Amino acid sequence: MIKTAKFVGLMVSLFCLLVLAAGCGPKIYVSPDFDTVKESHHTVAILPFKVNYDAGKLPKNIDEATLSQMQEDESMAFQQELYSRFLERQAKGEYTIEFQDVDQTKALLAKFAVDYDNIDHYTKTELKEMLGVDAMISGTIRRSQPMSTGAAIAVGILFGVSGETNRVDVNVNLHDGASGKLLWKYDHSESGSLGSSSEGLAKSLMKGISKKFPYKRAQT
Repeated sequence: MIKTAKFVGLMVSLFCLLVLAAGCGPKIYVSPDFDTVKESHHTVAILPFKVNYDAGKLPKNIDEATLSQMQEDESMAFQQELYSRFLERQAKGEYTIEFQDVDQTKALLAKFAVDYDNIDHYTKTELKEMLGVDAMISGTIRRSQPMSTGAAIAVGILFGVSGETNRVDVNVNLHDGASGKLLWKYDHSESGSLGSSSEGLAKSLMKGISKKFPYKRAQT
């Protein structure tokens, strides 16, 4: 009887581990003609990511202006952190392309009056012409609670919103600038305090991307 219970418990644990492994693994899409298209790529820009929060976890009386500022703060912080992580690996010769400095990306977008709120109104081909790059990385961040930065800090103090435990879903897209075609897509999910900061989220994300990023230089 005891042995049977132990065996059942072991099987349940094994099943749970398999479910977790299946659910937590990244989902990746690569365009069939990526290998051909990438030959003409030299520079990639990282665009601001769109940020969304679980409405049920936000204070009911938070105003639109504060929420918008929180989203933009997090977007800019993540854009900078992701660029830094890519830059570290580029310096080691891991990639066949270069990344446009995010400060230059921001300045060029501002020159054409493109900002966090209206960037979705432009096609990837239009953005490519503004930035002078060959491809662009963009995406979305969906989290249960705001990251503790900028306006979110003030909200946390006023309303007691905590970012210590957080579920985060990140979608990373790579588009060809000339055609606007989606070339690569990487979906990542995690939970816990690691995803509560732009640094922690970018670091965790890069662990997976570093192995699957399509511009990775072949090992000799």
